[in-house]
Amino acid sequence: MRFAALLVAMLVSGASLAQKEIPVRFALDWRFEGPAAPFFVAIDKGYYKAEGLNVSIDPGAGSVEGINRVASGAYEVGFADINSLVKYRDNPRNLPVKAVMMVYDTPAFSIVSLKKNGIAKPKDLEGKVLGAPAPDGAYAQWPIFVQANKIDASKVKIENIGFPVREPMLAQGKVDAITGFWFSSFMNLKAQGIPPNEIVVLHMRDWGLDLYGNGIIVNPDFMRFSPKAVAGFVKGTIRGIQETLRDPEAAVDAVIKRNPIAKRDVELERLKLSLERNFVTPDVRKNGIGAIDVKRLERSIEQIGLTFQYTNKPKPADIFTAQYLPPREQRLVK
Repeated sequence: MRFAALLVAMLVSGASLAQKEIPVRFALDWRFEGPAAPFFVAIDKGYYKAEGLNVSIDPGAGSVEGINRVASGAYEVGFADINSLVKYRDNPRNLPVKAVMMVYDTPAFSIVSLKKNGIAKPKDLEGKVLGAPAPDGAYAQWPIFVQANKIDASKVKIENIGFPVREPMLAQGKVDAITGFWFSSFMNLKAQGIPPNEIVVLHMRDWGLDLYGNGIIVNPDFMRFSPKAVAGFVKGTIRGIQETLRDPEAAVDAVIKRNPIAKRDVELERLKLSLERNFVTPDVRKNGIGAIDVKRLERSIEQIGLTFQYTNKPKPADIFTAQYLPPREQRLVK
């Protein structure tokens, strides 16, 4: 009887602890592919659970969409383009959604083409057809890219195409170039049978765009009422990135487990490409994962303003807060 009573007490205690876990709905920017590995690693390794969180992840349809998903309250947390967040926050009627952690210190925005199309620099896009999905985060930066590189936009035909047909249309010659996240377009073109040395990638950051990329954004009510949960999500995500950097081979399995139709070698390469260029930069090695340079964010806001008419220009503090980041020594690339 004593043993039975103890067993009941343990079960009740366990149920009580489980009830204390805070559910967090996380809206990803895209499908379950290689670059999403750190978030799944954080789940599988128990990093979120250690912070008292029960995190569920849903795929997305672009790096802009997540802002509305989080603002609506459908998701507490999202992974979205911080530059689109700047434009969103310009409207004072919009909820004060903020970024709490930078993930892509260098944005993945790019123009991708094939060598045979003769596009080696931005000006070469004149007289060409650019395929661009309307909700694409990279296409959202097109006006800045045009101005920074003195492109005559009237000489570039923009064709609004869907995400699924973007790379196939480029491979088939139906468009001359596309906008997109470089690691996704690069790998998708390889899957179309295009040799890597025939693929041309113009990284927007290399061509005048002093912008950040995707970061973790949070619903304002969730920040207000569950600050420890926000800090816990950030800490768990950082640990997930650190573990992914240590062992990308194992990390990609966390993605494949959830996306059985994905090819492991393809997603591993996609993950490694994103880690090397977008997750980890000299600034990240120096300052740790998740942080920003306020002056650089300020320059980003100014640059966005070159082609976007502000009515209520946000300040860096409206866009990003570092208050949920753990100390630098816990955020270093190991």
